Amino acid sequence: MENNLPVQTNFIREIINEDIKNNKNDGRVQTRFPPEPNGYLHIGHAKSICLNFGIARDYRGLCNLRFDDTNPIKEDIEYVESIIEDVRWLGFDWDDRLYYASDYFEKMYELAIQLIKKGKAYVDSSTSEEIKNQKGTPTEAGVHSPYRERSIEENLKLFEGMKSGKYEDGTHTLRAKIDMSSPNMHLRDPVIYRIKRATHHRTEDKWCIYPMYDYAHPISDWIEGITHSICTLEFEIHRPLYDWFLIELCLPNRPQQIEFARLNLSYTVMSKRKLLELVEEKHVSGWDDPRMPTISGLRRRGYTPESIRNFADKIGVSKRDSMTDVALLEYSIREDLNKRVQRVMAVLNPLKITITNYPDDKTEELDAINNPEDPSAGKRVLFFSKEIFIECEDFLENPPKKYHRLFPGGEVRLKYAYIIKCNEVVKDDSGEITELRCTYDPETRSGTCSTRKVKGTIHWISADNSIEAEVRLYDRLFITEDPLADPEKDFKEFLNPESLKILNTCRLEKGLTGSKPGDKFQFERQGYFCVDPLSNDKRLVFNRTAALRDSWAKLEKSL
Repeated sequence: MENNLPVQTNFIREIINEDIKNNKNDGRVQTRFPPEPNGYLHIGHAKSICLNFGIARDYRGLCNLRFDDTNPIKEDIEYVESIIEDVRWLGFDWDDRLYYASDYFEKMYELAIQLIKKGKAYVDSSTSEEIKNQKGTPTEAGVHSPYRERSIEENLKLFEGMKSGKYEDGTHTLRAKIDMSSPNMHLRDPVIYRIKRATHHRTEDKWCIYPMYDYAHPISDWIEGITHSICTLEFEIHRPLYDWFLIELCLPNRPQQIEFARLNLSYTVMSKRKLLELVEEKHVSGWDDPRMPTISGLRRRGYTPESIRNFADKIGVSKRDSMTDVALLEYSIREDLNKRVQRVMAVLNPLKITITNYPDDKTEELDAINNPEDPSAGKRVLFFSKEIFIECEDFLENPPKKYHRLFPGGEVRLKYAYIIKCNEVVKDDSGEITELRCTYDPETRSGTCSTRKVKGTIHWISADNSIEAEVRLYDRLFITEDPLADPEKDFKEFLNPESLKILNTCRLEKGLTGSKPGDKFQFERQGYFCVDPLSNDKRLVFNRTAALRDSWAKLEKSL
């Protein structure tokens, strides 16, 4: 099997390669993606999904999807359904291996009884505040609970009473009996069960005690036959406790926990608690707001699963925390869409042009290339007529030197069409420009033998053969690279007030009339856009997925 090991490598794969060489786990590889159903998945989870499912795929192994649903107060079926949708959308499948930690509650309870019988767990009647004080500090040892030496018989009786609902929430916990002087505070008699009267989204009211994550996690991995339990770096200090449970319970074929650095993305927050705060305080429209780093938000913004998988491959896997530039994520979607989507004309801030020497009743059909990166994409027809729209930004009444777009007396080429010259500027009573009157040179049609050149080329839209649409220009949600850098400040102080601009009078090619939710395009000279998945038939709404280039790089250099 050694000769068939994947070529791609990182420190996790090196561990797995060595295990296979030594025939550990009989050469078997099984991973899992174990989200808690208490929020929507974000781009950091996508990195973990790609890692766990990718390793299973490359080693011809298996990857389970398991919900670690041990806290019914924070969990909801809404989150379960969104997570299933997100993992599938990313292109991964778990066949019939969809599991829940709650599937194993009975087994976990039985194993907890074993720990009590071994003298390795006890029922503590201390309050949560008392338990916190007993733990000590990182530099000072903890102290024993006054209930630590209860007899095995008393502990069994109390634990059974906890399970049967005999006691109120908070009156008792079950704690592992390890070492209150350990330098690792997670080994200072951690709580492994607590009383919590809450309706669980799957088990309903069957249980009133629930296992803590640190206990449920290794037990669930072992039950499922996981060989390599891949976690983010913050769980490294939990690993001795993970191993302690497996060893004390004498469980064979123990899984191995391996930690890697989580994804930290610039101009973004990844904490589910802080993302929930943004949603609940209505700084964003919901978990799927296209400015959110959630997978559902990225999907609605127009990101593709391929671009996210490629991004995960680019950033790789390391043992050390670092900050990844969000520009790399934006590059990944540009790189993907550039190869596959159709180019179209869209004028976002229309300025009317009347071509005074063009016949009133004439409409021409012009050829336009759909995608120069993909010759098989073919061509489409553009309609040219007397009245057109250009971008307001493509005209200046008093231009600076080396300005190559339109100005009074100046000429510019309309892409796929003709060279035009601005002869007159029309303004309203307030001095606002409302129209340009231009002439065209009929000998300069694109694709003909015309040799006349001008320096500027701009896009345009026929007034008669176009549609009106709403365009939402999404940008980065925060104005600073690390919104959490200063713990004294509220991260919401750094929200970008320009993260969403809504344009209501945009003009687009008529051929986009039948576009469906999720359809993606490159608006020439503007960026990549998709039809909002929540669009209705009455009005098309386009979300900007990404600009054509990283405008923030220029901005940062100027600051």
